[in-house]
Amino acid sequence: MSPSKLDSTDSFGHEEASVSCSKPENGCVDSLSIFHSEKAVEELLQQTPVAGMDEHLIEFSEALRTVAKALRRAAEGKASAQAEAAEWKRRYELERTRNIQMEQKVSGNNNCEMLRHWWIRSSLDNAMDMLRIMLPCLFFWEVGKEQNKRIAEARMAEQFSAEKNGDLDCERVKNSDNQSMLQNESNEHSETGCMKHGIWSHEVLRDRESDSNSNADRNKIMRKASFKLSWWCNGENGDQHKHDIVSFERGNITTAERSSKQISLKWESDPQTVLILTKPNSVSVRILCVQMVRWLRERKKLNVYVEPRVKVELLAESSNFSYVQTWKDDSEISHLHMKVDLVITLGGDGTVLWAASMFKGPVPPIVPFSLGSLGFMTPFHSEHFKDCLDSVLRGPISITLRHRLLCRVVRDAAKNEYETEEPFLVLNEVTIDRGISSYLTNLECYCDNSFVTCVQGDGLILSTTSGSTAYSLAAGGSMVHPQVPGILFTPICPHSLSFRPLILPEHVTVRIMVPFNSRSPAWASFDGKDRKLLAAGDALLCSMAPWPVPTACQVDSTNDFLRSIHDGLHWNLRKTQSFDGPRDRDL
Repeated sequence: MSPSKLDSTDSFGHEEASVSCSKPENGCVDSLSIFHSEKAVEELLQQTPVAGMDEHLIEFSEALRTVAKALRRAAEGKASAQAEAAEWKRRYELERTRNIQMEQKVSGNNNCEMLRHWWIRSSLDNAMDMLRIMLPCLFFWEVGKEQNKRIAEARMAEQFSAEKNGDLDCERVKNSDNQSMLQNESNEHSETGCMKHGIWSHEVLRDRESDSNSNADRNKIMRKASFKLSWWCNGENGDQHKHDIVSFERGNITTAERSSKQISLKWESDPQTVLILTKPNSVSVRILCVQMVRWLRERKKLNVYVEPRVKVELLAESSNFSYVQTWKDDSEISHLHMKVDLVITLGGDGTVLWAASMFKGPVPPIVPFSLGSLGFMTPFHSEHFKDCLDSVLRGPISITLRHRLLCRVVRDAAKNEYETEEPFLVLNEVTIDRGISSYLTNLECYCDNSFVTCVQGDGLILSTTSGSTAYSLAAGGSMVHPQVPGILFTPICPHSLSFRPLILPEHVTVRIMVPFNSRSPAWASFDGKDRKLLAAGDALLCSMAPWPVPTACQVDSTNDFLRSIHDGLHWNLRKTQSFDGPRDRDL
């Protein structure tokens, strides 16, 4: 090789090195320059060697390759540093918000302290004037309490005498009517409910009265039925009649017995209104719906609500179904729980999920009839619907309280974790997956404030115990009794041999976050619908909702659960071992 050619090549290499090295000194890495420098190195290495090539050129090319690798690592380190800086910025904003709230609370305490000093500095005359005003009020308050006590004792005495005379039933009806009127007056402000983002915030399964402005006859017809839930066991002397007792004796802590109780629903007043929800596009369901609506109206004298689509189908069948009621717009759906005493579903598990999604707060008892495929939550058969509904309307019946998850999406731009989008209530599961992206999902998982793990795989499933036989089971999760409160933490195809599913307690809040160094966003779906995009920095908060879904049982919750996994999944189905064959010899 000629000296001029060698010098030009050498100068070219030094120029590339100087350009490449000048970038890191300024704190900025250009990926295009890295690409050209690596390409130049590859061209030098692919050139045909000539006789007498200097060994220094080979060393120089290796040095160039090392520099290119260092530049690539610097670029990756810069991206990681940016992600970490964004995370620290987010934590700083959260801490700053907490400090502001604490300052406001301290300022409120200072105001109280100022008022206290003002009261101390007040004159004795002002204090005496205040006492002159308060003492008569306290006196009349005590007189009113004494009168109420005497009235209550008189009522108890009348009720006791009515029991002796055999007039207990009439007196009980009268007292229940008076109690309902008093409850209607006391709950006047809470009748309309308190909603935020479409989610009800009042008490679960609470008895509601009709609008006080309507006339007395309509109020009597549309009054919601009242009921109570009670724990029961298989007899006083049965094995299941147990209590949760923790004893401390002589320094030893022992748990005496575990409780295993079923939940029973007993009507305190007769149901008046029934809502029927059906699976669409099914001829058998439509025929059964016609028979059931006619029987409930003519034999049981109940008010029947259906979906607008179903009412159109019924009127097309016969004009005699004009008594069937429905709603006009979605705003009326949020008040259905104040009108409906019982919900009947005709379909499969999907129809039960649809019924639960209609109620953003308290859910009336659901009687699910099996007209679908598997039916893990539909124990009743349509052939005997009259006997089943007779038993349910008469009561008492066993029910299963199926817990739901309350899910909220917190965007990266949110100032705090309370600034969320519209929440979702799910009965089966919430799924966070990679969507159409070809990259693995990268999810950071927290339980309350404790870091759990980083999920790298196809996604993650947060399931209720009722949904343990659905997607979570297909992903390798365990089957759990629906009466067990908990959150199932099941990964989807994790890229790890040691990543096994978890079951978390009901009181925790699970936080799933997409980190800033994730290669792609994630997608969240709630009971298989309502997909939401989770970009870098976004988080999903999941906790146990305070409004369970009560579903009626054919026998009890345990019997129905075991029957469903036997019939639906053929769990542990195997031919019995043959009786003939070799045996152990007698010892």
